[in-house]
Amino acid sequence: MADAGLYVPLAEGDLRLDPLTAGDREALRRACAQDPAIWDIYPHNYLGEEFDGQFEAMLAGGPARRIYAVRQGDEVVGMTGWLAHNAPGWSIEIGNTYIVPRLRGTGFNRRMKQLMLDHAFACGLERVCLKVDARNQRSQAAIRKLGAQPEGVHRRDRVTWTGHVRDTAYFSILRDEWEARRA
Repeated sequence: MADAGLYVPLAEGDLRLDPLTAGDREALRRACAQDPAIWDIYPHNYLGEEFDGQFEAMLAGGPARRIYAVRQGDEVVGMTGWLAHNAPGWSIEIGNTYIVPRLRGTGFNRRMKQLMLDHAFACGLERVCLKVDARNQRSQAAIRKLGAQPEGVHRRDRVTWTGHVRDTAYFSILRDEWEARRA
């Protein structure tokens, strides 16, 4: 299976992605609390009483949901992960991503996604998918800047924790597209 070695620590400069552990709970709680308004456009709430249940779900995610604590130096500044998508060993999703407000627009997210894409394709995967709430134009722009191609919108795809019926924008990048872009 091409993604068997996928969930390992990754690092580039001051950016580190470490597999999430129970010890990351309070640092991630503080990071998520830095932008209470953003959770309204996420499928799940990572604030207040809801945080612990979501954190436990991430820890128990198994091969379908492998989450990283995102660090800048030693500080936890967010989360991201590998989510099961289509055929194991062929395609994976990068998702469950959040970074603190002060790092948005700085290139930090781009560096993180490039690190993950480089690693996914080095592991032999052929396709990486990224999905986002259709209302989230900032994230869609960031995904496009990576070279991901829009695949369409799944209408009325899910009900979020707020009760909003979400349309989900799908993007993907293929191995040969990524290799051509990085050359």
